[in-house]
Amino acid sequence: MSAVTESAQGELVAAWGRFSQAASPEEFCQTWLALQCHAIGDVREAVVVLQKPGSENFAPLAFWPEGRRERSRLGEVTERALREGRGIVQAEAAPQGTTLAHRPGYHIAYPVRVDGAVRGVVGLAAGWREERELQAAMRQLQWGAGWLEVLLRRVADPMEAARARVRLLLQFLSSLLEREAFEDAAAALVTEISTQLGCDRVSLGVGEGARLRLAAVSHTVQFDRRANLLNATLAAMTEALDQREPIVHPPDRDGRLAVTFAHAELTQLSGAGGVVTLPLANKGRQVGALTLERAPGLRFDAPTVELLESVASLLGPLVDLHLARGRSLPAHAAEAAAGAWSRLVGPRHAAYKAAVLGSVALAAFLFFARGEYRLNADARVEGVVQRAVTAPFASYVREARYRAGDTVKKGEVLARLEDRDLRLERVKLSAQREQLGNQYREAMAKTDRTQVRVVSAQIEQAQAQLALVEEQLARTEVTAPFDGVLISGDLTQALGAPLERGQVLFEVAPLDGYRLVLQVDERAIADVRLGQKGELVLSSMPGASHPLAVAKITPVSTAKDGRNFFRVEAELDSQSGQHLRPGMEGVAKIHVDERRLVSIWTRELVDWLRLKAWTWLP
Repeated sequence: MSAVTESAQGELVAAWGRFSQAASPEEFCQTWLALQCHAIGDVREAVVVLQKPGSENFAPLAFWPEGRRERSRLGEVTERALREGRGIVQAEAAPQGTTLAHRPGYHIAYPVRVDGAVRGVVGLAAGWREERELQAAMRQLQWGAGWLEVLLRRVADPMEAARARVRLLLQFLSSLLEREAFEDAAAALVTEISTQLGCDRVSLGVGEGARLRLAAVSHTVQFDRRANLLNATLAAMTEALDQREPIVHPPDRDGRLAVTFAHAELTQLSGAGGVVTLPLANKGRQVGALTLERAPGLRFDAPTVELLESVASLLGPLVDLHLARGRSLPAHAAEAAAGAWSRLVGPRHAAYKAAVLGSVALAAFLFFARGEYRLNADARVEGVVQRAVTAPFASYVREARYRAGDTVKKGEVLARLEDRDLRLERVKLSAQREQLGNQYREAMAKTDRTQVRVVSAQIEQAQAQLALVEEQLARTEVTAPFDGVLISGDLTQALGAPLERGQVLFEVAPLDGYRLVLQVDERAIADVRLGQKGELVLSSMPGASHPLAVAKITPVSTAKDGRNFFRVEAELDSQSGQHLRPGMEGVAKIHVDERRLVSIWTRELVDWLRLKAWTWLP
């Protein structure tokens, strides 16, 4: 480095004075650049380019000498340093005929980084020098760039600082969440915190019941939990947890009063320059603690502690969640029971206590209260006598007056069948009978006994056939067998339709005699007894109930909707018959006995469990 003349020395002193009193970033950069040029020596020109706060653009803030602004060759080197993110040394092209006294110089550029990102560049054009002097110039730029980093941090965009803080927090959280096992996640977390915050050792302790367990130590996979240093770390964690607040040792001048005996002992034992312990909590419940130690001579400043408090507030719930995932089912049950008990007997939680007390009162009421046990069953009204009216012979429907639902009297004509063929048959048989009568008289006149007997038999046959036709003619009118109601049959839509002999035309039930048919589930048939009372509510009359009594229990079951039902017949009160009609359906309830309400409502579940237990047990 060239000798500094007295005038240059004076300029250097003046530059240091302006540098210490710089009021703006431009003045700071200008005086800093002048100092760097004096320190490096033989600098023809220089420039400082920095990134604008809150922007991606770069702009020159200072030039040296101050009057000269044209730096085309120097601009190429600075742009390359910005683009590549590294220091650049580029020799100038030597023109022909250059002597040793006028050898070409160098263009030097060095990037300025903040948190690993390039935020500026310093470029200068210096005279020729030896390689050793060139390396010294690069080191001078490298060390001097730290002042520019301080400037950039001072005037940085507040949002950028917040984003950097958020990125750091996310790195810590991702290191914890990326791993499935808690031990691996805890080891990765403390190692990441130690690396990012420049700590010698970071320890994580978690609560196990009433005691504290050391879960992970940075940069260490296995560690002896009985070691004196780790025991001192656990004591420091316990000290912070007992006071429920972060503890910094040595304390800041503005720090809160706190007991720090365990932290002082840990500092003395480990030789750390600073120790801080932060409790980890979730919903007011302490789940662990985080202890950080720095190398001798390094302490924890207020911004770092503030950042660590933010980390602790986020890590508390996540560590608790990780621990909960690894607990066994009995441990989960015990924790839930302990939490419920603490809410029940502790302060606050009035709504929870009222709900528990109400549930207990309701359970006691259901267990001790008694009620009437009634069986439900689908019911259908049928007539005591149900007569089928059938076709007497094969014929056709000629006339039909009634259909299902109509009330009829005994002997009233329900329908008429076609009788034309029968009348013709009757005429034919009558003529045949007259003819046979003449033959019979002729045989009697001739006294031909054999012929008389033959003709007499033929006359009897004709007479029988004629009587049959007469009977069929008399039955062409289908009449009601008794007073009642038609419950099925409608020939009004089948006039002229053919009928087969024995085909059911109508079904008639009396109006004064009914029975009730109940479909009782097989799971409840054991509770049904003869003579039991009950009520019937019909779908057509939901506002009225009709008394009933069980009259008959059939031992035959029928399948319906995948379940088996037994047919149970019941008698209805005589006064109810005035409003009933065969075919009506509803729901009947049979009174069985009095039982506890809880037994009534859980009967089906208990029976199902008994059956399944019987099936599963060997």
